[in-house]
Amino acid sequence: MWFFEDGQHGWLMAAGILHLLIFWILAILGVGVMWQWLTRGDRTGESQSVQKTPLMILQERYARGEIQRDEYEEKKRDLGA
Repeated sequence: MWFFEDGQHGWLMAAGILHLLIFWILAILGVGVMWQWLTRGDRTGESQSVQKTPLMILQERYARGEIQRDEYEEKKRDLGA
């Protein structure tokens, strides 16, 4: 290689290898992130197979403080639980 007589071909090869290595690392990481995102299922972290009953929803509302005890008891009786 007569046009690289000043010894710079080593640096050019190292830069090329470094760029190639960075490319493959980013490609593999990108595929991994996409795989996790696509297989995660429901974005809220809950399984889609779990169906909440009206009583479960009522209990959650009471636990969060959205309704008071008397309202909780009344609605619980209305649901027949």
